[in-house]
Amino acid sequence: MTDSWTPTACILCECNCGLDVELGGPDARHLVRLRGDKRHPGSRGYACEKAHRLDHYQHGKDRLTSPLRRRPDGTFEAIDWDTAIAEVAARLTAVRDTHGGDTIFYYGGGGQGNHLPGAYATATRKVLGSRYRSSALAQEKTGEFWVSDRVMGTATRADFEHCDVALFLGKNPWHSHSIPRARVTLKAIAADPARTLIVVDPRKTETAELADIHLAVRPGTDLFLMAALLGLLVAPANSARLDHAFLDAHADPGELALALDLLAEIDIDACIARTGLDPALVHRTADVLANAKALASFEDLGVQMNRDSTLVSYLHRLLVCLTGSFGKPGTHFAATTLVDLGNGASSRLSPVAQARIVGGLVPCNVIADEILNDHPARYRAMIVEAANPAHSLADSKRTRLALAALDTLVVIDTAMSETAKLAHYVLPASSQFEKAEATFFNFDFPENVFHLRRRLLDPLPGTLPEAEIHARLCEAMGAITEADYAPLRAAASQSRAAYLGALMSRVMPNPRLAGLAPVLLYRTLPLPDDRKEGAVVLGLVLKAALEHGPSLRRAGHAPDARSPLDLASALFDTILDSPSGTVFAVDTWDEVRRRIKTPDKRLHLYLPDLADALRLALATPEAHDADFPFVLSAGERRSFTANTIIRDPEWRKKDPAGALRIHPDDAAPLGLTSGDRVRLTTRRDSVVVPVEVSDAMQRGHLSLPNGLGLGYDDAVTGIAPNELTDTADRDPFVGTPWHKRVPARLTAVA
Repeated sequence: MTDSWTPTACILCECNCGLDVELGGPDARHLVRLRGDKRHPGSRGYACEKAHRLDHYQHGKDRLTSPLRRRPDGTFEAIDWDTAIAEVAARLTAVRDTHGGDTIFYYGGGGQGNHLPGAYATATRKVLGSRYRSSALAQEKTGEFWVSDRVMGTATRADFEHCDVALFLGKNPWHSHSIPRARVTLKAIAADPARTLIVVDPRKTETAELADIHLAVRPGTDLFLMAALLGLLVAPANSARLDHAFLDAHADPGELALALDLLAEIDIDACIARTGLDPALVHRTADVLANAKALASFEDLGVQMNRDSTLVSYLHRLLVCLTGSFGKPGTHFAATTLVDLGNGASSRLSPVAQARIVGGLVPCNVIADEILNDHPARYRAMIVEAANPAHSLADSKRTRLALAALDTLVVIDTAMSETAKLAHYVLPASSQFEKAEATFFNFDFPENVFHLRRRLLDPLPGTLPEAEIHARLCEAMGAITEADYAPLRAAASQSRAAYLGALMSRVMPNPRLAGLAPVLLYRTLPLPDDRKEGAVVLGLVLKAALEHGPSLRRAGHAPDARSPLDLASALFDTILDSPSGTVFAVDTWDEVRRRIKTPDKRLHLYLPDLADALRLALATPEAHDADFPFVLSAGERRSFTANTIIRDPEWRKKDPAGALRIHPDDAAPLGLTSGDRVRLTTRRDSVVVPVEVSDAMQRGHLSLPNGLGLGYDDAVTGIAPNELTDTADRDPFVGTPWHKRVPARLTAVA
């Protein structure tokens, strides 16, 4: 490697693979060449094709370079930062003082690989008394979090590198990744005759093409497949293959008996019939699962944004537990992390809709309901950071109405997004390559990796890192003064140990200052300019040292350290000095089973409310809507779709217009061939879209890609899927949207 290459990371999915970047072009600010960073301990040189197009993100034409204030006529005017900070602080504190901090709602906190803003925003929210928040996770993972927390007390991931059976539920990791070095791992499993790759997906995806068993269920019938598989697993012929030793050691015996009785009630043949699958294939799959030595499984948006999503998560969790697929190589694990993203416990409800809050997140599908009403507790102000709910939430039209109804909307972002166009104030953030950043989706095992990537470029003039924005807001609201900073600065001038001591003695016991710790760290911890925004990581590392000392010591961080403060200091220095990331924790399989974190440390396999809902769902006849005979998956991951931070449509090498995929037998009656246009109608809207005729689709099933329909350079390319979705179509338990099962119809256009 030459000096012309600089390490950083991809920002297009949760894996955040390490990259080497060669800078060039005007002012040496362009990412002219990119490649996988072989020194990154997680990705080890792996990177998919999408990362090579990241310069389109860095140099989007709609980058913001000045704070903006909305005029009465709806247009925007540029203002200076001092004015913007003062006016935003005044507007938000006025809402707080008049209506209470609970009426100020926070959405976002960072996209993929852009997580530090969420940490710094906690200080601003503390000052404002803002308790309610949400993010994209509430559109996807909260059902899984809630079930996992109730059953095991923890969320898990799985070891696909060493499993003999790999099961993917509603997931195409060839494009959506989520596991380290996804394509390398998938090819290795598929090429090994001793291993079995099972894919559950209505479409014949790239991952399904590799599979030994592709369970092409009818769209939305995943619950019936999982019920049939579990019914077969507990049948007398297979029940001896359950991991009784694991269950005897870890499960509540009474609840285990009730769970087995529940599964024994299942009408297996009727469930298989609902899926449309060959019964022999389902029976073969059950045999493979029953005989697995090490089962690794992953559920994703294909089931989590679909009907019965929380029930599918429940049955998936039962499968993991009944087969003992937890705490041994090739199975599920609970990793040491710096941030616990999977904490599903919550007794709180949203103030107006009374929707269940899981992991601290209000369901996205009720946000408009929380605003568009006369309830005294309705949300009246909103801070949106590094997110675009006007585009990404269900029923975009109603979402836009809700955002427009707010007393104050403040958007912190790099570009003039669809949400920013509705704001009262827009605060321009530096890009992810113009500041230090990190990701907290760290789920590797046994070695877990953390990467604080350094600033590649100076901030674009007129922009500020989110850490600076939040620090200025807290100061403008009078929450932090020089008197608060002085003791920490004095301690920092002495030593790291003295600084940590001051943090522990002065800040953490103080109710006022503890919530402001991110800003205090940012302002007082001396760090190099290219790592300055990483100051908040010291607090996270200190927490990890207090809770997970043995795992951190196994990674070689001050193994002889006498105190958690010494351990935290050593690990933080390693993180700062590792431009390609570092292994921060090493776990052992022996300790994983001790990470069942329910109050009694037992597995709780029978959840009465979900058991009742399962019985009802399995007994409910299938409904057909003659007006909407098709099922639309609104948002499919393809070769060149990801999140929406790359707004320039030129980044997509394939399928630039975002075609609607349709089976040949559905295309023929309408006289459609690939490239033709068709009218697509749902209960919420009607659009005209080009089609791609594909035998990868099932009859009656349609799909649109995610990430399109963004306004860019005075044009909109493709269809925004959420113009077609409905907030009412959501999971009854946790409110996750049914984007993968949208009733639709097609009509020919001239």
